[in-house]
Amino acid sequence: MTAGLTFAIGARQLGPGHPCLVVGEVAQSHDGSLNLAHAFVDAIANAGADAVKFQTHIAAAESTPEEPWRVKFSREDKTRYDYWKRMEFSAEQWQGLKAHADERGVIFLSSPFSVEAVDLLAGVGVPAWKVASGEVSNPLLFGRMAQTGLPMLLSTGMSLLDEIDEAVVHIREASLPFAVLQCTSAYPCPPEKVGLNLVPFFRQRYRCAVGLSDHSGTIYPGLAAAALGVEVLEVHVALTREMPGPDVPASVTTTELRQLVEGVRFIEAMHAHPVDKDAAAREMSSLRELFTKSVVARVQLPAGTVLSAEHLTVKKPAKGIPASQLSDLIGRRLRRRIRADQFVHEDDLERSSS
Repeated sequence: MTAGLTFAIGARQLGPGHPCLVVGEVAQSHDGSLNLAHAFVDAIANAGADAVKFQTHIAAAESTPEEPWRVKFSREDKTRYDYWKRMEFSAEQWQGLKAHADERGVIFLSSPFSVEAVDLLAGVGVPAWKVASGEVSNPLLFGRMAQTGLPMLLSTGMSLLDEIDEAVVHIREASLPFAVLQCTSAYPCPPEKVGLNLVPFFRQRYRCAVGLSDHSGTIYPGLAAAALGVEVLEVHVALTREMPGPDVPASVTTTELRQLVEGVRFIEAMHAHPVDKDAAAREMSSLRELFTKSVVARVQLPAGTVLSAEHLTVKKPAKGIPASQLSDLIGRRLRRRIRADQFVHEDDLERSSS
């Protein structure tokens, strides 16, 4: 089942037996500011994520002035096209962001939204493609990405199963490594629509690495996905929830991102170290002595007493006959006197006739 699921994104191995690739998605939360985009690189690296991801928009190549607003959030831009225009960075600026990510030891990724954006990012040197869900059925874009030979992380938020099936066929025809990510295009995404059930479904259906691209604005789906053993986890990130822009309600803060990364690594450590229950209990012999109980006399008992339930009880620590054996002592005869609260030992008893 694991054969063929492991592949490299840059120097980072992805697949079973390797840590989950945690991706901090900036999207448009930089609001067109190059300085803010660089601040996101630092913040996401500081939080311990493995990769920082942007979106590369070239307005004239992907949109028309007639494109409607999904949500009219901008007081600065008259049209959606104007907004995309303001989100553009030059090739040199993208190169600077990648160099910054390299310096911080995080993988630089960006989703292209046009063939021109693919060519720009290929020149910048991305190690893999994150395919936005709206582009899964775009043959021009998909074909150009496939020509580069780079691995593909396939988002599925707006995709029908038939469209995902077709995309996977094209990826396999190009002999490219890939992962399929469950995603729901709702901002923020409520728990009823996260679709965690699709993570194992995609693994079974496509026999590939899988992941979750989460828009809930919380760390909970990511932790649940890590417990299912996903290879990729992507979350939108905001520096604070007071930032402007359409992605902020679906984002975690950088503080929450750190918690998420720590949680994912904790879960991975649990998975990597299955516990032998008996061996673990035996290793805790000193604790067992402190917290388990042994049989003691309720009252002072003279030698020759035939023990009954009224004579005995159990108390800490475990210094005598274990509490679990109390019933076996009923009917046994004492060979010596025992004080109240004194532990009963086998040599205090006459040899059993049985």
